Amino acid sequence: MYKDKPNHPTTRLKNQGNKIGAVILAFIGLLWLTGILRLPGLETLNPGSGLSSSHNSRSWASRKEAVRQAFITSWDYYAEHAWGMDEFHPISQNSKNMGCKESSKHSGMFSSCPPTGWIIVDALDTAMIMNLTSRVVKAREWISTSLDFSKVDSEMSTFETTIRVLGGLLSAHYLSTTFPNLAPLPDDDVGAKGEDLYIEKAVDLADRLLGAYDTATGIPLSSCILNTSIGVGDRGNSGAASTAEATTLQLEMKYVAKLTGEPLFWERAERVMEAVDAPRHVGNILPIFIDPNTGEFRGENIRLGSRGDSYYEYLIKQYLQTGSRESIYLDMWDESIEGIKKHLITWSKHSNLTILAERQSGLDSELTGKMDHLVCFLPGTIALALTHGATLEVARKSPTWGKKQEQDLILAEELMKTCWGMYLVTPTGLAPEITYFKLDNPPRSWNTSDPDWEMPRSAELTSDPEAPWRQDYDIHLNDVHNLQRPETVESLFYMWRITGDIKYREWGWQMFQSFLAHTAIYDDNGKVVGYSSIESVNKLVTAGGTNRLIAGSKTAKRDNMEGFWFAETLKYMYLLFDDDTSDWNDLEKIVFNTEAHILPRFDIGSEGKVWKTGWTRKERPIPKPGERGDSLFRW
Repeated sequence: MYKDKPNHPTTRLKNQGNKIGAVILAFIGLLWLTGILRLPGLETLNPGSGLSSSHNSRSWASRKEAVRQAFITSWDYYAEHAWGMDEFHPISQNSKNMGCKESSKHSGMFSSCPPTGWIIVDALDTAMIMNLTSRVVKAREWISTSLDFSKVDSEMSTFETTIRVLGGLLSAHYLSTTFPNLAPLPDDDVGAKGEDLYIEKAVDLADRLLGAYDTATGIPLSSCILNTSIGVGDRGNSGAASTAEATTLQLEMKYVAKLTGEPLFWERAERVMEAVDAPRHVGNILPIFIDPNTGEFRGENIRLGSRGDSYYEYLIKQYLQTGSRESIYLDMWDESIEGIKKHLITWSKHSNLTILAERQSGLDSELTGKMDHLVCFLPGTIALALTHGATLEVARKSPTWGKKQEQDLILAEELMKTCWGMYLVTPTGLAPEITYFKLDNPPRSWNTSDPDWEMPRSAELTSDPEAPWRQDYDIHLNDVHNLQRPETVESLFYMWRITGDIKYREWGWQMFQSFLAHTAIYDDNGKVVGYSSIESVNKLVTAGGTNRLIAGSKTAKRDNMEGFWFAETLKYMYLLFDDDTSDWNDLEKIVFNTEAHILPRFDIGSEGKVWKTGWTRKERPIPKPGERGDSLFRW
């Protein structure tokens, strides 16, 4: 499964039930969350059954340990039934590698479909920060003996391979060499065998991925055949690349350049940014497809959901990664946020929920009140951009902090609340893949002309099943599945660490309990053995079938465990409850790639002329009065 592309259910549910049924299910969910109704096996994790409701360190340490145990359960089940494989179907216990047409029971033989580390490498740094030494040892041994990119002859996603595998190897290298006390290895002394394993594999992979960048513009092709280093265009979009996929490779390639001293990786990554920025779109908000051969954008669909999202994320993170020296990326981020506010932000009809909408036919088209779950990365990213990782208390003392920064903070808080409502509104307490919202006609927009204008604030998300805020959420039948996505908990993590507001931790704990209750897989003895994506967040079904039920109600499973369940969802949950203040957990010293792999910040100011921004922005063409885009150009 791909992180950045929409995914539709494998089976079609015929209807979503009537209003009365939904109310009953919501009431059942409320009873469980309050501790009145209990599910077997979850008593020790229920907020009303043992853990203190106070906010002391012992309470959060217990919750952090609960997340660690969920990781161990998932990891061990994968290791038993699919070790080394790229995809895992935990109910059928089938698995396959990328490039294989069909999944099957794991035989330990890779034949014509060698592994690429999509799960093991992706999960590795999470295991490290959780100090799971024996599992890290086993993973390192597998990487040493079984991970061979020279044998991978299938078309691999350039983007996914970069963020998951290259990012995972780089993070493992950084953590293991800089923080040897994390999951310490007995043979990891200087000069020991395997000391350079992660970086050697990372450089080999990065070198092979360069073949995807061999285009007229430097914009990489969507796929790459690793054993030959040949790029392949997207077969489903006439060769066009996703904007997000082409511009979410830079953190990884720049860090490879820094580690190796090889400027080529840096130059290839930056050339992409120059090509994408060349058209200078209004507000720096871009269509979601671009032609690697011409540099021209395809279509006019503009959104921060799939195929658009991480372009914006990597603008501010590139600036932070290189010691806040590359101001070009800060400028692009600032321009994007202003463009997002002016053109994409609106509010829901009944309760003033802040909505990050879409312009599916360009900036002159109507707003569509649609938010992918992927969009929920933005609240945390806005908060990170406002403080650069410092706490809000410290940031507010800066002479550059003013009304605009306070307004952007409110935007982050309100978007966070909207994303949290996606969870609260469903019977399972889990968010759907996509949510639509009821808007005014015409939709309201950000007021850029009145300096005294105040952004609307939303109503409280009460537990009343008839509360007006619930009327604003509209979940379509095709979008009811949940893939264990991380974006909301990612933002909760940033919002907690930056603002210090305890509610973000509490929301995360409630979300984690919902994951445990509705994505768990049981063996014949009623023991939880793993976790899976689910078919519908709106529908609880009765016992029976292969997804064994201990007691009570359950959800129908999709028989798939996403790699980002390890790499992101559980990692951000763990960090949300973690009070460790070590450098590896300091937001002012690290940056997370879009797959939550931990990379260090580094200062390019003292390293001569090698590490620098190698391009400048073109002047933006200003539309003549009356021309298309004229009114949109002016802030």
